[in-house]
Amino acid sequence: MLAVLYALVFLVGASIGSFLNVCIGRWPAGESVVRPPSRCPSCGHRIAWHENVPVLGWLFLRGRCAGCGGRISIQYPIVELVVGLGWLAAVWWFGLGFTGLRVAMFGTILLGIAITDLKYYLIPDGFTVFGLLWVIATALAAPFIESSALFAGPWDSLIGACVGAGAIAIAGWLGEAALKKEAMGFGDVTLMAMAGAALGPTRSLLTIFIGALLGAVAFLLVVYPVTAWRRRGTRPAAPVAALASPDGPATEEDEGPGMPLVPFGVFLAPAAMVTLLWGDALVRWYVGLIQGG
Repeated sequence: MLAVLYALVFLVGASIGSFLNVCIGRWPAGESVVRPPSRCPSCGHRIAWHENVPVLGWLFLRGRCAGCGGRISIQYPIVELVVGLGWLAAVWWFGLGFTGLRVAMFGTILLGIAITDLKYYLIPDGFTVFGLLWVIATALAAPFIESSALFAGPWDSLIGACVGAGAIAIAGWLGEAALKKEAMGFGDVTLMAMAGAALGPTRSLLTIFIGALLGAVAFLLVVYPVTAWRRRGTRPAAPVAALASPDGPATEEDEGPGMPLVPFGVFLAPAAMVTLLWGDALVRWYVGLIQGG
């Protein structure tokens, strides 16, 4: 019986992951996620129900469109699988209740933000505005359904949204003053408003710190080497180059010696999830380290 329950949870999560793929593909282009129905972007072939079964549909089609034979990105089954496993992990860890649902939905939204920012250098309002409304609504409902110390309470949720958005906006303003160019997009501000509403004021600041740390590591290990390769006229692997530049892999026509910006949402999103799950433990460890020192 328990195995059937977990299988159903995975199926629900994978189905939401399928819809997440639609949001990732359409929101950056300003398209509706409701109409028209799922179709091949190359030939317009309407996806049949059996072709749209999460993970299995892609395997059944062998990664190609049934209409034109064009390749279907492996992103689709990977996102469906990751979201399905994420929902399964949330239920296994927190139980089949309100808290597990909140964790699963929060992680799904963060995944959509990270992928969209990585691919398009853009964080759609569809993710952040819905996420902010969802987090605040569930914070208000939690005392009457299933309270959890994992998420911020109603008052801390409102304060956390202000602190998270304000802190990242100030960081962006300081970066712009130092670099003489835009250092932080408005999508990062709305992302931190959502994350701050879920985490509260203290952990929202911790999220920015962890995100900056992850971004610094990526800069040293990926962005800086890619920039050096570009200046020497060589081409790094496409996935690495795509992370370093919003325009994708470098070509001979690329100009300008400036250091490319890193999509910060790619690092803020996992940082928010890490902070949700282990933020309190990290704060206690740090305070103990300071006091012990």
